[in-house]
Amino acid sequence: MSDTEARIGYGTVLEIALASAPDAFTYIKETFNATPPSDKDDSVDATHFQSPNRYREFIAGLTDAGEASFEMNYVPGSATDRFLASIKGKRLITRITFPNGVQIIFMATRDAYEKDVPNDDKMTANLTLKVSGEPIITEPAAPINLIAPAITGTPKVGIPLTVDGGAWAGAMEVTYQWKVDDTDVTGATGASYVPVAADATKKVKVEVTGANDDFETVVATAETAAVAAAS
Repeated sequence: MSDTEARIGYGTVLEIALASAPDAFTYIKETFNATPPSDKDDSVDATHFQSPNRYREFIAGLTDAGEASFEMNYVPGSATDRFLASIKGKRLITRITFPNGVQIIFMATRDAYEKDVPNDDKMTANLTLKVSGEPIITEPAAPINLIAPAITGTPKVGIPLTVDGGAWAGAMEVTYQWKVDDTDVTGATGASYVPVAADATKKVKVEVTGANDDFETVVATAETAAVAAAS
């Protein structure tokens, strides 16, 4: 049996806030590749006239956290595009949340925001941030729901209802439980539900649970209108 703890990066989330508004994080959508800050240690030449055996001597210098870079699908004029264009010259707080709920939080300034618009492939953009100071690495935490789940479809017997689970930070798994008049529907744990005759005149909602290895967060969708009977 394998005992590896390796994980794919699916579910990682990038958020950025202005240092002047540290609680107002903007979720950077469509990100598909991230290179977090790294540590590069400088060394200082301390060689002197009596260095043993004519070998140079070095002492530890300062540590540079380098740059963080992110690739994303480019949507011209989107809220993300406009936000990333607006942060030039501003001090930023950046938060990367991994699927297991661990976060890297660091101060930064925008170094580059570059777009690529090929003729026969998807449009992409690359964001590069210059890291300032030492990044903070947190302990695992409960998943955070960034965009609320929502039900689509017509509440009518025999017509499928579908749930969009929304967007989550720190969730390795998202699960569903459909409810009719606040009562769990047995076995209704998929992303869609088809109301039956017994559901007529009742309201439907779904609980969406984001979970990682240590925590889970439950978010309920808004209820539908009362289910209509079949025609």
